[in-house]
Amino acid sequence: MGKNAIAQDWPNLNRYAQENEKLQSVSNENRVVFMGNSITEGWLTHDPDFFAGKPYINRGIGGQTTPQMLLRFRADVINLKPKTVVILAGINDIAGNTGPSTLEMILNNIISMAELAKANNIQVILCSVLPANNFYWNPGTKPAEKVIALNQMIKDYAKANNIPFVDYHTPMKDEEDGLKKEYGPDGVHPNLEGYKFMASILNTFLEK
Repeated sequence: MGKNAIAQDWPNLNRYAQENEKLQSVSNENRVVFMGNSITEGWLTHDPDFFAGKPYINRGIGGQTTPQMLLRFRADVINLKPKTVVILAGINDIAGNTGPSTLEMILNNIISMAELAKANNIQVILCSVLPANNFYWNPGTKPAEKVIALNQMIKDYAKANNIPFVDYHTPMKDEEDGLKKEYGPDGVHPNLEGYKFMASILNTFLEK
């Protein structure tokens, strides 16, 4: 895809368009859509067993920020008529992937996704951003404190609005507020062990 084509499809609506079209013709009242970035996308490749035989739809796109997810939320979530959406977003905003953004801007986009879901009778599960104290693609930034602050903001919003909040951060962080090496050697993305640990936490919410 050329630069012009990428610029014209900034939220990457084309990525899942064909799959979405097929899914819209098949209803499933227990469908769960996972909306996110590479951490969500990688879950399907690292631990396909988690998705196998379940009505789970992965709509993660690597590198994406919350404004991109918000733009594709109707196509990739609402139109699939799921029972639940699991939103895990914000780390790439902190990394500045699509330009600078404040924590309030990130939270506002997450709130907008949650409100869109609720308006369409979709149960929302909000997830904490995973711990990170360095970005290998943007070295020198020190994101740990911003990640902690953003997670507190998401948690407060979730509590005020009776939305389940999944805390991956607390049990997955090391003494420097980064991702524990056993859960992801690059400091940002989980490995199989990391995804299995995340599943053990998330499953208690999905089972409810």
